[in-house]
Amino acid sequence: MESTGIPGLLLDAAPDAIIVSRSDGTITMANRRAHDMFGWTDDLVGRSVDELVPEDDRERHPQHRAAYLSGAHQPLRRMPLRGLRRDGTVFPVEISLAAVAAPDGETYVTAVLRDDTVQREAARTRSLLASIVQSSHDAIVTTDLDGRVLSWNPGAEALYGHPASDMIGRSIDGIIPEDRRSDEEQVRLMVRLGGRVDRYRSVRRTAKDEDIAVSTLVSPLVDEHGSIVGTTSITRDISDRERAEARVQAILDAAPDAVLGVAESGEVVLVNAEAERLFGHPRYDLLHMPVALLLPDGLPAASAVLRTGGDSTPLDSERSAEEPDQRWATRRAARRGGVEIPVDIACSALHTDSGAVTVAVVRDVSDRLAAEEERRRLREETDRQRLEARMQQAQRLESLGQLAGGIAHDFNNLLAVILNYASFIVEDHAGTPPAVDAEQIARAARRGSDLTHQLLAFARREVIRPRPLNLNTVVTEVHQMLKRSLGEHIALTVRTTAGLPSVMADPGQLEQVLVNLAVNARDAMPTGGRLTIDTALVDVDFEHAAARAGLPTGRYVRVRVSDTGTGMPKEVIDKAFEPFFTTKPSGQGTGLGLATVYGIVAQAGGTVQIYSEPGIGTTFTILLPATDAEAHQEAAEDSVAGLAGHGATVLVVEDESALREVTCRILRRGGYTVLAADGGEEALRLAATHSVDVLLTDVIMPNMLGRDLADAVRSRWPETRVLFMSGYAQPVLTTHGTLSADVHLLEKPFTSAELMRALHDELRARP
Repeated sequence: MESTGIPGLLLDAAPDAIIVSRSDGTITMANRRAHDMFGWTDDLVGRSVDELVPEDDRERHPQHRAAYLSGAHQPLRRMPLRGLRRDGTVFPVEISLAAVAAPDGETYVTAVLRDDTVQREAARTRSLLASIVQSSHDAIVTTDLDGRVLSWNPGAEALYGHPASDMIGRSIDGIIPEDRRSDEEQVRLMVRLGGRVDRYRSVRRTAKDEDIAVSTLVSPLVDEHGSIVGTTSITRDISDRERAEARVQAILDAAPDAVLGVAESGEVVLVNAEAERLFGHPRYDLLHMPVALLLPDGLPAASAVLRTGGDSTPLDSERSAEEPDQRWATRRAARRGGVEIPVDIACSALHTDSGAVTVAVVRDVSDRLAAEEERRRLREETDRQRLEARMQQAQRLESLGQLAGGIAHDFNNLLAVILNYASFIVEDHAGTPPAVDAEQIARAARRGSDLTHQLLAFARREVIRPRPLNLNTVVTEVHQMLKRSLGEHIALTVRTTAGLPSVMADPGQLEQVLVNLAVNARDAMPTGGRLTIDTALVDVDFEHAAARAGLPTGRYVRVRVSDTGTGMPKEVIDKAFEPFFTTKPSGQGTGLGLATVYGIVAQAGGTVQIYSEPGIGTTFTILLPATDAEAHQEAAEDSVAGLAGHGATVLVVEDESALREVTCRILRRGGYTVLAADGGEEALRLAATHSVDVLLTDVIMPNMLGRDLADAVRSRWPETRVLFMSGYAQPVLTTHGTLSADVHLLEKPFTSAELMRALHDELRARP
């Protein structure tokens, strides 16, 4: 610095920056404030003032300096400019200039600079605050200590209806009802003492002489020295909010369930009329009561409920998937007097000005639980009665099955005798009247045989012989039978797809399935309709509905039976395959038809599904696994002469003497060597002394069953073949009702040709 002595000390102590420069801009003197303002620790003397100017103004600065010095260079006062600090920051400054000519002819310029940042920020803040006040929708009013209005913003004009020109200088009591003025005076006194009154509810009067509900906040008004010179009030109209709150309260009071609002402190802050009735307390007692006195099991924290997104949430954090309504949790509620009742509670939470509030909806479920208990009792009683009825029906069916088996065994023995002796007469006296009579006897015996088979099928004692089948062939054969039996009012259509693979099933059972479905369809179309049976090949993949229901993937042959009948509702479809379920009047249906269909199809490894719509019709879709085995036609029945025994020895074991005799006669006529026994013990003695090619034994005999006899013979003479004969084959069937591969059975009653064919096949079969 070039300043020295007392003048220099005075310049360094000046509050403003002072810089003296020559006409070329070289600094000759700069005080300490100048160095601080521009951030220079080095001496500024000798540097150009251009270095203190931002770069974007630096090129023009010498021209401005020359222009100023070329004229009268009158002093310039408080011009706004920008300065550049040593660290590169730009800041606003206020500059005053004066130029003086020195004796040596040089012109010196004195610049007094003041940092304008604080003043500009203060001005900007004042402008912003003024803008906020002017644009606020709230009424913002300032008054002096005597209550005279100092300012009145547009929000106050809109709320009270008085323009600012009418209110400035007047008492604020002009908008305060008389009965409220003493309270408001107490508020102003509290503020004059330095206090602050948070929002409180009050009443104000408008220019239309109408009273409105308002929420007001009052705080002290201070001057630049911090002295309280008045009050500032911020007021908001809450009339609409109070009307809305009244409507909400009316809605809450109309709610059928009790509603409690619980603050985070656990106190009740909101109740409705139903809550008063449920808990037995008046509203003023319920408010601020600890919720634990009303709900002993407690409520979740508001924060836990808020995390659910505001949805209605049960108290239980984990609920069973079987619960019908996930929104409710059953808890206890305490009524007045300590009486506890069961209730359902659902919770949600909301944010309010005073914090989070948990809203609990409480529903008295005493009547519901009592009704549910009664329904459960009645349901259990009904289920018990239904189970007993089914057990009784199953026992009756089992008894009928046993009776049917016994009748079929004895009846088939008699029919076999009648049928074969009649055949002897027909063969020995062909063309004579006795032969004609004998043919009628044989025809009646065959009809009796059909009846015994139906009886066994009903009792589920029928023999199942699965073999490769062409489903188209089965459908075609059933088609011919159904055309004669359904009636002219049913239009029957059959569509088959050529080249279908075989399926493994019992042909008789498949025919039974189709007949059962056709009869059901006929009964569903009492006034006539269309019945359609079609076949096709289906590939079941993972996306197929049947695969999703548990059917293995692969190739299946499909048969569909569709009708245009009355259809079935969903509740009937759900029970259609249940045993003993029927929609027919009592005495007109057993409830076993569709159950039998389901069992046969499932036993064949397939599935059956129902699609039905009431008034439109029903479609049964059956899928049976395809097999690579070739279907074969039944061989034509050979004559007895073509099935001669050629001296093979047959041991006939039959406890019914008449049937034993006729069987031996047939075999001897057919060229067999015959040994006869009436039971197992005698048969074993004969087998021990003779070479036996085939053991032909009844299944059910006293003392020793046919299977036990066969096991004894084969254990001692493994080369002996075994052929069972029976009208009731249950003892030789597997647990699934099918014949094992190593069991050969001739069903009674049999003809001579059937007997000769069975023996012929047995002798030709590979060991």
